[in-house]
Amino acid sequence: MGRGVIKVYQSFRTQVTPDRMFKALILDSHNICPQLMFSSIKSIQFLQGNGEPGTIKQLNFTEASPFKYVKHRIDAIDEEKHTCRYTFIEGDALMEKLDQITYEVKFEAYGFGGCVCNITSEYYAKENVEIKEQDIEHGKDRAVGMYEVVEAYLLAHPRAYT
Repeated sequence: MGRGVIKVYQSFRTQVTPDRMFKALILDSHNICPQLMFSSIKSIQFLQGNGEPGTIKQLNFTEASPFKYVKHRIDAIDEEKHTCRYTFIEGDALMEKLDQITYEVKFEAYGFGGCVCNITSEYYAKENVEIKEQDIEHGKDRAVGMYEVVEAYLLAHPRAYT
């Protein structure tokens, strides 16, 4: 793989409605993620805004994580369509190889009461930097792992985020 932009598509099904997944993972991630993933996420702070486009949040990782922090900006958000686009703009999770990573997340109804989570990630390499598949695999696995933890919580707590 050369430099430039690398696009990665991921998709997985959950037994939770799009509305609940969106509320937990997108609208309330700053509360639920540090609570459920306390071994890797220490806190999520709002540096600017309140969740609307232009909002900047900082994820602070625990000592157990290979990274210290990452800042992301919300570029677009649509509660009715259950979509969000955000960009990692700063932090050691960019591994000094990337200018930014942009994520587009969409939760679509599937079956009876479930949804499909579609994630498109775009990795923007720095000038003269080669991105390797394994650099991206680790981040992909973490994203899906986070979604699975939230899904398990929502299945165990049917009234949460309704």
